[in-house]
Amino acid sequence: MFKFFFWLLVILLIIFRFFYLRPNFIDGSRIRISSERIGSEPLRFEKSQRITILGLKAYLPLYPEINYGDVVTVEGRVNLKKKTLDEAKLIKLEKGNSFYKLRERLILFYQKYLPEPHSSLVAGMVLGSKASLPYDFWQNLKKTGTAHVVVASGMNVSLIAGFLASFFIIFFKRRYALLLSLLGIWFYAFLCGFEAPIIRASIMGSLSFIAVIFGRMNLALRALFISFFLMLIFNPYFIFDVGFILSFAATLSLILFQKKVDNFLKFIPSFLREGFSTSLAAQILVAPILYFTFGYFSIYSPLINGLVLWTVPYITILGMLSGIFSLFIPFLGRFLLLLSYPLIFWFVSLVNLLGSI
Repeated sequence: MFKFFFWLLVILLIIFRFFYLRPNFIDGSRIRISSERIGSEPLRFEKSQRITILGLKAYLPLYPEINYGDVVTVEGRVNLKKKTLDEAKLIKLEKGNSFYKLRERLILFYQKYLPEPHSSLVAGMVLGSKASLPYDFWQNLKKTGTAHVVVASGMNVSLIAGFLASFFIIFFKRRYALLLSLLGIWFYAFLCGFEAPIIRASIMGSLSFIAVIFGRMNLALRALFISFFLMLIFNPYFIFDVGFILSFAATLSLILFQKKVDNFLKFIPSFLREGFSTSLAAQILVAPILYFTFGYFSIYSPLINGLVLWTVPYITILGMLSGIFSLFIPFLGRFLLLLSYPLIFWFVSLVNLLGSI
């Protein structure tokens, strides 16, 4: 009975938050939105950039360039049907503080020492940055079903969390190492821009670490649904975010089906099987959503993912380490980045080859 009333209270709280947070916009009215911080990375196109502000998408000229963490004042006409701010004009732009600039500095480091689209691939894997991805390469990523690697996701958080825990355990007792890893997870989420998949994975990772600290077994399914409801309490409008829905569908699919798929694919060599089984298991719930939302699904996606996903952990960790060392020991940062280049080259070449077929 207690559980019933608890979950009923959670659902009622989400409904209350939904109506409480809903902006009081009038369709067709011209409004000014003042001093709003950009909470996710703007998307850049050939002649424009798109920001999302108070749930409305606004298309602005490509320059001045707006980045994650900047504070903007914009004017435009509300279109509630399309959830856009039409005829948008940038009135004022204030650049973000030094913490936000750290992300830009890391992206510039990758761009300086790697060609395109290799640098954008690393920036995407490490920081979830898609702003500078060449259009043709982005289309090839979508065609091959590998676009998820350049979107900040649970995979990124899992890799970072595992690496931090392994590193801190060398110098500190287990409990302190996990606490430091917990802080590292949320600092990484901050750098990536608090996209819905990153928040979900950060909450799940945090729950896992907290469970270990207090000596309790963590149940992945329970952690997933706790993070689901926490996110909706924080921002009920996540329920309309396709990235949010896909992130949860993929994670739920992995929890429910990955072991079964992995056992079914025992005949595949182990170094390929992990990536292939992960991709195939995730697609069980993701594929229907992709098809009904976007009208497409690549039947070759699991196979292509199996050929390239094994490189992602190495590229991500080397990319992260190279970025960190570039701030303090530049030559070591460059060395680590170039060390990852053969893997990056393999990924880019295969995606471009198969995406052009």
